[in-house]
Amino acid sequence: LDLDVNVCVIGGGFTGVNCALELAQRGCSVVLLEGRRIGWGASGRNGGQLIRGIGHDPQFLQDVLGNDGVQRLRQYGLQAVELVRQRIDEFAIDCDLRWGHCELATRRAHLRNLQHEQQQLQQLGYRYPLRLLQRQDMAEVVDSRFYCGGLIDMGSGHLHPLRLLLAEAQAASRLGARLYEGSPALDIRYGHRPQVQTPLASVTCDRLVIAADAHLGELQPWLASRALPAASYIIATAPLGRQRARQLIPQDMALCDQRIALDYYRLSRDHRLLFGGACHYSGRDPADIAGYMRRKMLKVLPQLEDVAIDYAWSGQIGISANRMPQLGRLPQQPSVLYAQGYSGHGLNVSHLSARLLAETIIGHARTGFDLFSRIPHRHFPGGRWLRSPLLALGMAWEQLKERL
Repeated sequence: LDLDVNVCVIGGGFTGVNCALELAQRGCSVVLLEGRRIGWGASGRNGGQLIRGIGHDPQFLQDVLGNDGVQRLRQYGLQAVELVRQRIDEFAIDCDLRWGHCELATRRAHLRNLQHEQQQLQQLGYRYPLRLLQRQDMAEVVDSRFYCGGLIDMGSGHLHPLRLLLAEAQAASRLGARLYEGSPALDIRYGHRPQVQTPLASVTCDRLVIAADAHLGELQPWLASRALPAASYIIATAPLGRQRARQLIPQDMALCDQRIALDYYRLSRDHRLLFGGACHYSGRDPADIAGYMRRKMLKVLPQLEDVAIDYAWSGQIGISANRMPQLGRLPQQPSVLYAQGYSGHGLNVSHLSARLLAETIIGHARTGFDLFSRIPHRHFPGGRWLRSPLLALGMAWEQLKERL
C-alpha cells in the first residue's frame, strides 16, 4: 500500500535504524525502507570496534569552523561512544560489549602522534583511563613484536555489531516505526513533500532521510559523488580456546594500527580472532579473501600459522575525501536530509548522526547538525566510472610515501 508519514528513512543500517528509533520515541510516524535486510551492509559486517572520534582530526577545519567549532567536533567524537553505551543500557542489549581499546604504533612517528592524542584528550576532560605504552609494554595488550608502542583507551571497546543493530531495529518497531526489508528505493520525487518509489508502492513524507551511504548507487547522484564505496575485509579464525585467546590478547581489547591500509582485530565471544583491514578502492575483491587476509594476519601474529580460517567476508564502507562524516540537507531541497561518508568510524558516528538528524527534524536543538553541515565536502573527480580508479591510484601513492 502507498503510505503517508511524517518521515521516510532510506537505509537499514545504524544511521537509518537509530534515526527511526529516535523519531519513534518522539512520537513521529516513521517508515524505513531497506533494499536487502536490516544490517546487510556495513553496519552488520564491520569489525565491531567502538572507538572515540569522528574520523580525521578536525584541526584542518580551523579556518572554516574556528577553534570553538573544532573543539565541539572533538567533543562530539566522545559523545558518539556514550550514545552507543546509553542505547545498550536503555534497551538491555546483549551484544558482547567489552571495554578497552589499544591504538597501535608501527613507527616512532605513530607513537609521537599517540602521545599528542593523549594530551589532547586530557585537555578535553576525557574521563576514561588512558595509558601510553612503549615497545617493552606491548605484551600487556597483544602477543606481537610488530609494534613499537600504543595508546590504551578504556573508554572505547568492541562489540557484536549485528546483534546491536537488530536489537535497535526491534526497539524501533516496538515503538511504532515501520521497517520494510526487501523494499529498495528506486526513485525520489522531490518537492515540498518528497515521495519515494519502491517496486510495489510509494511513501510520501514531510521529511526524507537518505542514509544508504556506500549502497546509495545512483539514486541520488549529488550525494553519490561525495562518498565513494571502498571494500574492507575480515576473516574469522577457528576457535582458539580461552587460554590461547587470552595469551594472544590478554585484556580482550580491540586493536588497530595507524597505517593508511590499517589492520584491526579483536576476539569474539567464542574465542575466535576477527582480523580485518586492507581497504580497497578499486571496486574489485581479491580472488581469495581468506588467503589474502591470512597473509596479513600472519605478518602481525605469526604464531597463528597452525590456525584455520573458518569465515571470510567483504563489505563496502563510504569514504569521504576529507575523512569526515557528511551531514546536511540536499541543495534546494530543505525537506531532504542525509548522513554518509563515515570513513571507517561508522559504528559510533552513525548513532550520533541519527540523534542529530532526529533533533533537527522535530525542531529541537540544531547546533550539532548545523556544525557538521558547515564542513565542506568535495566531490570525487572522474565521474561514475573513474572515481574509484583515481582514488585507488591516489591511495597507492599515499601508502608508498608512508613506507619511505
